Amino acid sequence: MISMIFLTILWFATWMLLTWPPEPKDAYIGAAVAVFVTFMTSHMFSRNINPFRRPSRYVWFVYYAVVFLWECVKANLDVAYRVIHPDLPIRPGTIRVRTSLKSDSGLTFLANSITLTPGTTSVDIDKERGFLYVHWIYVKEGFDSSKDKLAVVDKFERILKRIFE
Repeated sequence: MISMIFLTILWFATWMLLTWPPEPKDAYIGAAVAVFVTFMTSHMFSRNINPFRRPSRYVWFVYYAVVFLWECVKANLDVAYRVIHPDLPIRPGTIRVRTSLKSDSGLTFLANSITLTPGTTSVDIDKERGFLYVHWIYVKEGFDSSKDKLAVVDKFERILKRIFE
């Protein structure tokens, strides 16, 4: 029940932010939409949503947002360098990266974060074996997926464990 109330409040707050500055009719419509969306989408979220159970995960999420934005800036500069460089130094390829994340939410967050980082795209997740397949703009010579790990995946994974698992 707490999870349904929490989701409804979240959807209502989102509605109010999107319709800013609010008018009284927006609040009524927003409340109705929030309740409807909660009942339509609550099965997609964890059944154990309790915002007060582990408040440290929210601090880790803020930290993750900062790390993610920094990694995106670095990746943007790297891709921009490759585009303007006369030799266009790219060696694209798909690599297999082992992940220790087990939760669907954590794996989805990791895959989406990698895809949003320029120069990398998540292609597939093999949850049973614990692998993530990533298309990378520059696969280093001698990259061995059994030993090596993408630095960005390692950074994201360590933080996402604290948030989702």
